[in-house]
Amino acid sequence: MGPPVRVGVLALQGDFREHLAVLRRLEVPAQEVRTVEDLEAVDALILPGGESTTIARLMAKSGLDRVIKKRGEAGMPLYGTCAGLILLAKELVEDRPQPLGLLDVTVDRNAYGRQVDSFEADIHIKSIGPFHAVFIRAPKITRCGPSVEILAEHDGAPVLVRQGNLLGSSFHPELTDDTRIHEFFLSFLGKP
Repeated sequence: MGPPVRVGVLALQGDFREHLAVLRRLEVPAQEVRTVEDLEAVDALILPGGESTTIARLMAKSGLDRVIKKRGEAGMPLYGTCAGLILLAKELVEDRPQPLGLLDVTVDRNAYGRQVDSFEADIHIKSIGPFHAVFIRAPKITRCGPSVEILAEHDGAPVLVRQGNLLGSSFHPELTDDTRIHEFFLSFLGKP
């Protein structure tokens, strides 16, 4: 049997600690990713919520943007929540930040409003079931390419999508006690 799978969480800005806490609860070896060297030590990566423009700038400064894109194209599992979804997208309604262009969706950055417009909603996730989702300054997916599977919707808009090794959500599963979405992401690695 090979070495244990290690999951990284991009730790440049945002709520990376919450994702690390979920992974540790699931007893998955996890680590913060801040450099290209950190990224080379992991088998999958979560891009957390936060300020997408700041995270994009810091990724570009460290060279992580190019390496994450290359590894994603090569099949590394990537999961973007909120700002992470914005960064994974092929295109944005706005002209910044520059997304990685991996997930074939168009995203409207703060379509659900500002921080004060944050909300929670019960959604149904394909093959997972009912899920209580937390939306904070949530981006809206306005277009999905033909290879993108819509796993959940809220008010007719996709809020959880998958394209092969890529997963993206408009909401923050790490802010709940429900670990099923993280477990689903781990299944991309042949884990639970």
